[in-house]
Amino acid sequence: MRQTVGSGSPLEPQIGFSRAVRAGGHVAVAGTAPIGDDGSTVGPGDVYAQTVRCLDIAGTALQDAGASIEDVVRTRIMLTDVTQWKEAARAHGERFSSIRPACTFVEVSRFIDPTGSSRWRSTR
Repeated sequence: MRQTVGSGSPLEPQIGFSRAVRAGGHVAVAGTAPIGDDGSTVGPGDVYAQTVRCLDIAGTALQDAGASIEDVVRTRIMLTDVTQWKEAARAHGERFSSIRPACTFVEVSRFIDPTGSSRWRSTR
């Protein structure tokens, strides 16, 4: 069984990706930017707020795929400034302290759209 879950982004069919994919008993969730329902960036300059928003988006994708946050076994947090890892870790810990998935924090040089892609609007 294969199920794809979309987010409403117009980029999904153009690029050929889904927010989440369920294949049998496994669900993979794509990385995301902290985009609000209005298409704007949530928490500009606030790593904690942005991490919370990304985890909310991932949580919704999990639910749409018939899973839950309790099913998560691995997370990856990507930051453009790894010195701010504690703010991201606080948000991650609030969600996962009892679940304790394998987790990796990495620093990346940049994201595709550093503004948070304020040009697309969710259909949710």
